[in-house]
Amino acid sequence: MSKKFINDPELIVEEMIAGYVHAYQDRLTNLEGSHVILRKNQKKTGKVSVIIGNGSGHEPACIGFVGYNMLDANAYGGMFAAPSPDTLYDAIESSDQGAGICVLISNHAGDVINSKMAMDMAEDDDLVCKSVILYDDIASAPKDQPEERRGTAGTLFNYKITGSFAEEGHDLEAVCKMAEKVRDNTRTLTVATLPGTSPITGIPMFEIADDEVEIGMGVHGEAAAHNMKMDSSKVIAKVMAEKLLEDRPFVAGEKVAILVNGCGQTTQMEMLIFYNDVREILEAAGIEVIKPAIGNFITTQEMGGIALAFCAMDDEMQKQWEKPTNAPGFAW
Repeated sequence: MSKKFINDPELIVEEMIAGYVHAYQDRLTNLEGSHVILRKNQKKTGKVSVIIGNGSGHEPACIGFVGYNMLDANAYGGMFAAPSPDTLYDAIESSDQGAGICVLISNHAGDVINSKMAMDMAEDDDLVCKSVILYDDIASAPKDQPEERRGTAGTLFNYKITGSFAEEGHDLEAVCKMAEKVRDNTRTLTVATLPGTSPITGIPMFEIADDEVEIGMGVHGEAAAHNMKMDSSKVIAKVMAEKLLEDRPFVAGEKVAILVNGCGQTTQMEMLIFYNDVREILEAAGIEVIKPAIGNFITTQEMGGIALAFCAMDDEMQKQWEKPTNAPGFAW
């Protein structure tokens, strides 16, 4: 059995949310009777709302991304399970501020199906909403089939940029176009070193040899594209950066933000070393590196590894990316 600070496995999500909402009650609240985190004291201001639903177990994603200049609401499901259509509908309805709702959907089957059902329910009640499906994981499908790719850690760029853009008062069509632009300019690849353990079963989510890493692992332990022997940060950073640079490609003269996302167990020391190695590769290619995000943002329990994401930005995207936010999981 894994060693985790939990009580009843059946109450993990409920107790986690109770602690979270109490800790950040100055800015967040839980919608009574539903699994929805909301920004506190939201009013019908004529602002487009930006929301997402996701399974629990990836904290701070995505409860930690609700806040000013970020998300307006997060519908959360059970452990590694998409929220129900009813929960997503509650998030749509409760976050409506009179200008429509942009529903961001991370490209996983349950999330897509349940979100579309929720939107149908909302439209039946005359709520105006549009969806944007997010996909960024280059290991999960060929680059000529981007819509088949999974949504992974690079979706963080969308939560911040699209949420901040909506804060300025742009209409629903413009907000959704921004979400599409961010998605289309983002690429992610993950390397795993150690498995995470399900807090419900106590069983590791996958197996990996002691002297190997797996390139292309999914956020739920989905199979990796290939494995390689464990090596230095510089070697692994070069392998991953080259795959990302080839896929889009990112070219000299562009401005690119780097996300070094720890998968749960990876230390800040390791992430900073890895970031520095990646930064040197991009700068050597003539790419301007702008404000990075380095930390454990989208995790899989205590999984060891790093999700590396690049997002090419124009001036407008950079402005929104760098604006401050009070979202507890991404405050800067």
